Amino acid sequence: MTHRVTNLDLVNKCDAFPNPETDPSAHEAALSALYTLVWDDGDGPYPIGYMPPSVLDALMAAPPDIRGAMDFDPTTRTVALFREPSTEVERTKLVSKLTACWRENQTFRILKGWRNELWPVYSKSGELLFSMERAAMGLFGTTRYGVHMTAFVRRNDGASKYDFRIWVPKRSVNKSTYPGMLDNTVAGGLMTNEDPFECIIREADEEASLPEHVVRARATETGTVTYIYITDERSGGDSGYIYPECQWVYDLELPDDGSVIPEPKDGEVDSFSLRTVEEIQEQLAQGLWKPNCAVVMLDFLLRHGIYTPENEPDFEMLQARAHRYIPFPGPHQNYRLPSRQEIELRQGLAR
Repeated sequence: MTHRVTNLDLVNKCDAFPNPETDPSAHEAALSALYTLVWDDGDGPYPIGYMPPSVLDALMAAPPDIRGAMDFDPTTRTVALFREPSTEVERTKLVSKLTACWRENQTFRILKGWRNELWPVYSKSGELLFSMERAAMGLFGTTRYGVHMTAFVRRNDGASKYDFRIWVPKRSVNKSTYPGMLDNTVAGGLMTNEDPFECIIREADEEASLPEHVVRARATETGTVTYIYITDERSGGDSGYIYPECQWVYDLELPDDGSVIPEPKDGEVDSFSLRTVEEIQEQLAQGLWKPNCAVVMLDFLLRHGIYTPENEPDFEMLQARAHRYIPFPGPHQNYRLPSRQEIELRQGLAR
């Protein structure tokens, strides 16, 4: 018999790093097994990432001309890196030099997933400190940013208690991460200097063949989902890396006449299927969804009133855990939902 999981189980799997407010002893124990990457703007050091011991070992072994200056404090278990170059461009070059060396020497399995995409790391003032190859971000535990969109049609045909029919992709079995699992309709990573809305438009075309004018006119930003994930063997590398993540979330209602449907394009997805809410609930209960995509799907079901305090005993916990505080600096800390005027301005560009 297939093991079934609850909605809270799904959130626990994704937001797996202990929360200091709800479980301080577990949080302290987790930190005691890690090293904290810190930055100092002149007002004292603050954390920007969590590293496992294997990364500190590799840093210690790296030649200084490859790694740059490093300050390691064994008492506080903190590491200061990449601070010597005075500009973001030069810091990015230093980060690239180190991670490329590790890739060439096959130091970490995670770097086999090298994508040639640069992702941002921020200071607490909002400054871009440096950019790092996407595949290497997990080594330093810095905050990762992405976009996720759920596309659906409205249909009252008696097949479901709910009028949502949601487009669910199955990830390619050849993907290096979570092959064959179910996903949100469109999802992708946010590169340095990329606007989240423009990113979702790009990803919608690349992954799902959805026309730009349709996405620009119909996609609605609904907020963010945040969590701190701990990698397992399905992540494309070793287990135990810390992934603080913030996802910008969008809903996309498509015409019910079938004039616009998602179709695979870039090989990331094997197929799309239109599913009822009940079918998705069953898939979630069977653990068929990629962990973070399951949480984004739960956020959709919570927002649209499919789960309520009356029918979901963990309703408040699910809401809180899907919007967890991340202690590292970045745009997630000052996020606000766009105003109606801002949304209409975006959508007006499509007309």
